[in-house]
Amino acid sequence: MTQLITTELVELDQNLGNSPETVIRHLASKVAATGRASEVEGLFADAFAREQKTATGIPGGIAIPHCRSAAVTEPTLAMARLNPKVDFGAKDGPADLIFFIAAPDGADQQHLKLLSKLARSLIKKDFTASLRNASSREEIVELVDGALADKPAAHAAAAPADAVATSGASAAGSVSADPASSGSSTGSGPKRLVAVTACPTGIAHTYMAADSLVAAAQEAGVDLQVETQGSSGAKPLDPAVIAAADAVIFAVDVDVRGKERFAGKPVINAPVKRGIDEPAKMVQEALAAATDPHARRVPHFGAEEQAEQAAAEKGEHIGQKLKRALLTGVSYMIPFVAGGGLLIALGFLLGGYDITEVADDVVLQNNFGNLPEGGLATYLGAVLFKIGALSMGFLVPALAGYIAYAIADRPGIAPGFVAGAVSGFMGAGFLGGIVGGLLAGYMAHLIGTWQVPRWLRGLMPVVIIPLLASIFASGLMFLVLGGPIAGLTLALNDWLSGMTGASAVVLGIILGLMMCFDLGGPVNKVAYAFAVAGLSAGSADNQAPWQIMATVMAAGMVPPLAMALATVLDKKLFSLAERENGKAAWLLGASFISEGAIPFAAADPLRVIPASMVGGALTGALCMAFNVTSQAPHGGIFVFFAIGNVLMFILSIIAGTIVSALAVVALKRWAAPKAADTVESVPATV
Repeated sequence: MTQLITTELVELDQNLGNSPETVIRHLASKVAATGRASEVEGLFADAFAREQKTATGIPGGIAIPHCRSAAVTEPTLAMARLNPKVDFGAKDGPADLIFFIAAPDGADQQHLKLLSKLARSLIKKDFTASLRNASSREEIVELVDGALADKPAAHAAAAPADAVATSGASAAGSVSADPASSGSSTGSGPKRLVAVTACPTGIAHTYMAADSLVAAAQEAGVDLQVETQGSSGAKPLDPAVIAAADAVIFAVDVDVRGKERFAGKPVINAPVKRGIDEPAKMVQEALAAATDPHARRVPHFGAEEQAEQAAAEKGEHIGQKLKRALLTGVSYMIPFVAGGGLLIALGFLLGGYDITEVADDVVLQNNFGNLPEGGLATYLGAVLFKIGALSMGFLVPALAGYIAYAIADRPGIAPGFVAGAVSGFMGAGFLGGIVGGLLAGYMAHLIGTWQVPRWLRGLMPVVIIPLLASIFASGLMFLVLGGPIAGLTLALNDWLSGMTGASAVVLGIILGLMMCFDLGGPVNKVAYAFAVAGLSAGSADNQAPWQIMATVMAAGMVPPLAMALATVLDKKLFSLAERENGKAAWLLGASFISEGAIPFAAADPLRVIPASMVGGALTGALCMAFNVTSQAPHGGIFVFFAIGNVLMFILSIIAGTIVSALAVVALKRWAAPKAADTVESVPATV
């Protein structure tokens, strides 16, 4: 296996600038200079973006900037011993030992385990002392290779057979702090804790937090077993170990996988870095929570309280929560709509537009041995149309049900679906579904916070919450809200159906701008949901809903196609990673996946988004002007058979793509000066 670190990747007692940015850029240049990365800028951008999310400084004068990057060609470690020190955000001050971990996007498990093992070694004082006392690069490489070759140092004796894993196996799964058996905890015996650590990259912080918590627990005389949910794999804690635990610690920056396993346990939740910086304090907080009857617990029926607490700690306001709920509802709704819409389009293709009038009779009264008038094509067309129509019938219930799910977890699904069905029954459409889903979700969440006797807790998620939340949300829809929302929906549909000429072009421009504004975000999803909600109302006599659908789909295809074209027109303006993304963006754009442009927008939003909006607006205007229609809600160019006036559909997309591509190239060339290359300005020797 390729050596992870070489002498060429080591800097000793050098001045690499006074900020993490200059240090990371210099180390990225070292990696690229050894041929282990295809470019400096792409690797630096990925590593510095990770640094900005969470500072990588840890106690003891150490920092571990790290990332996964498409620019990395083989897993690599670069090390610098700084003079002077640089502040990487650790609470105890600046760092002098910097380890830069660069992993490819597709790094294998063996390399990831080695990288994780190195990160764990850095919390050992004897190892870091040896690094500071080393007199040569060769000695540094020897020390690091020794740490990678040896088994991870155990914090205690081997765990018993019924424990999930010993610390010696912790790189791949979980770690144990105490040799005591995993039997049930008693009042006189030692306290038992379990923990989960996880970070977005899953290479360094995940495992360092696990070892820090284990060491702190050992000092406190506490049995702690940790499940590491990182890149090098995870072995879930034994259910018996979890059942015996008095409390649980979540030191995570991402969602815990399988959180329901810890239901009912007192919980301490914090970012993964706190598990490194303050492990002893987290252990003491968990011990206190274990004896506090009012301590926050992992919910029995889901993770909503946990998620809301974490959101509150991060300052998530009501608008962000509402946006998250709406996007969740739309995301779960799309498969019903995409499949149903395509089936309806295939039904029209085989059976003609008149199939809507006879489909019910045909599917009930005919079969392959008794074909209807029109033969096999009519029969298959009726079957496909009916399947699609039934699938589309879930549009509003699924939207409402999963909006409620995003707010209240699983107990919100049933009342949300019921409220959505009521909205459809009353003609309130997707607007009613949104309102009904929000009402059902917030009521289910509120009821879930009630303190009830232990014997009633099991009934809450499956009976009490769905019953009361359904009565509340659906009752309000029937008695108060459904009628006014239905009237608003009808007026909106009538207004859209009557739009022709210049007013239709203006609508196309607005829809095009919305589709390209946030590339799959809430504004994009609002425009898309608006289009698919009206799709089933389209007909040969009323093609306005089909025109809106075609406009939305065509405009949404423009951003990824434009970025792909721009990387061809002027490669020098884009990093290697962006050029690789551009190759994939051709297919994503052709398939109507607007998110294919997100990597470009994330790197340069002030140029990419305005350029995309210009092209999207042009495409939207052209589609409406030439009465392009689509009976399919998704699929892009691959559902050409469902597109009316397909030639103008294609020409509209081409026009918007060219305009956006030229605009982004122009903006990148002349709107701002190129970023200066600061690598050469770093005072360092090789």
